[in-house]
Amino acid sequence: MVTGAYAATVRAQVAILTVLGRQASALKTSPGARAYYDQQRARELGHAAALRQVANRLVGILHRGLKHRTLYDEATAWAHHIQEQQTQYQQSAA
Repeated sequence: MVTGAYAATVRAQVAILTVLGRQASALKTSPGARAYYDQQRARELGHAAALRQVANRLVGILHRGLKHRTLYDEATAWAHHIQEQQTQYQQSAA
């Protein structure tokens, strides 16, 4: 049986895998995933292509978490995408 911090890491990775099966729901629950999806759509990618990009990003997050035995952190995983989206909104509002 796995215990401690590694068990928490495994639980987080399972949660990410669950999200991979439901990228669309990730858009509702993860501000970072939503920001990344919106960026892809702004690049004029179709809905399915943008969802694939979100899934690819989630796989990368999963891989890094397993490789470095780190817990999933929304702020760390998507920080630069959220910041870019906020900057775009501020520019469009001005």
